[in-house]
Amino acid sequence: MSKVMVIGCGGVAQVAIQKIAKLDEVFTDMMIASRTVSKCDDLKKKIEAEGSKTRIVTAKVDADNVDELTALIKDYAPDMVLNVALPYQDLTIMDACLNAGVHYVDTANYEPENIDDPEWRKVYDKRCKELGFSAYFDYSWQWAYKEKFEKAGLTAILGTGFDPGVTSVFAAYAKKHYFDEIDTIDILDCNGGDHGYAFATNFNPEINLREVSAPGSYLENGKWVEIPAMSIHRKYNFDQVGEKDMYLLHHEEIEALGRNMPEVKRIRFFMTFGQSYLDHMRCLEDVGMLSTEPINYNGTEIVPIQFLKALLPDPASLGPRTVGKTNIGCIFTGKKDGKERKIYIYNVCDHQECYKELGSQAISYTTGVPAMIGTMLLATGQWKKPGVFTTDEFDPDPYMEALNKYGLPWVVDENPVLVD
Repeated sequence: MSKVMVIGCGGVAQVAIQKIAKLDEVFTDMMIASRTVSKCDDLKKKIEAEGSKTRIVTAKVDADNVDELTALIKDYAPDMVLNVALPYQDLTIMDACLNAGVHYVDTANYEPENIDDPEWRKVYDKRCKELGFSAYFDYSWQWAYKEKFEKAGLTAILGTGFDPGVTSVFAAYAKKHYFDEIDTIDILDCNGGDHGYAFATNFNPEINLREVSAPGSYLENGKWVEIPAMSIHRKYNFDQVGEKDMYLLHHEEIEALGRNMPEVKRIRFFMTFGQSYLDHMRCLEDVGMLSTEPINYNGTEIVPIQFLKALLPDPASLGPRTVGKTNIGCIFTGKKDGKERKIYIYNVCDHQECYKELGSQAISYTTGVPAMIGTMLLATGQWKKPGVFTTDEFDPDPYMEALNKYGLPWVVDENPVLVD
């Protein structure tokens, strides 16, 4: 029986929280903490009305404040903290978990809110020069906590969303059950959903738009290859979705898989985008609306991308109007028993089915369910060892079993079409 604190109450968090509350035989107690406590209170009422036996309390917290976080964690005394706030806050929450002596789980790796901070910039510029990729997000800041978590006897599970998260578990599962050696991994993220808006993002706009507008990169023979944003384009016919345009992006699981599976010769990540989305994004970028640089407007300092976020639909509100399906998975090539082999492990998720179950669209669902699964495996001791780990560093079998059980069933295609 475990006691969990969940930090955050956005679209992904609301899925994870509801799924946790359905596992009241594992999670007897839960605190929902957020800057906007009214959202936590509303969700608590909804869950209690549905009959969950998990005892739920709510709290207001500033996840940027280590002292405030530490005090709240110590006062509530959970066994673990699930961070489904913003990637900007990963390090402050990890610090607070160490201070309070509790385990840590998140869904996305750290990136700074202020990319002009001189101390961060110094480390970033050195990394760009040495490694060759310029994405603002990377695992090095959290991997640096490894020894601290080991000495404290605590577990930190990083990136247990879908991608990263499930995709990395797919890689570990393929390595364990299908290959003696893996040569290539292509991660394909297809959202075939339609929300009816001219333009909206399916998760936090600030994070989403920054990620998509950045240069793409992939690993080949142990080295990073960086390309201009959206410059590598392919078409792919996705099961239950159809043919879609997809573009190569930089993504965090490439970095982790490259470190933990150095024998893989090439790792790439592709995501689908419609032409309307790309046209809107390019226009917004051209006029400076994706900038993180503060500007002065009528005597008030604003950050353009944060102002844009306030104008766009809240991703948590897209559920009732989004139709269609997602298809996310990994294509592997390699060898088994001396013979060439290729497989494709993927999940198809229906936006409206997600909404019927939890009031969410599939993007939040496919991230929130794995967040619950990673937290559950830590709570039950199946994924528990001192240190800082990504999801490909544990036994994949219980995670894969849980995906089938809790709403994200997967398929193995043993003769897939490859991405050229």
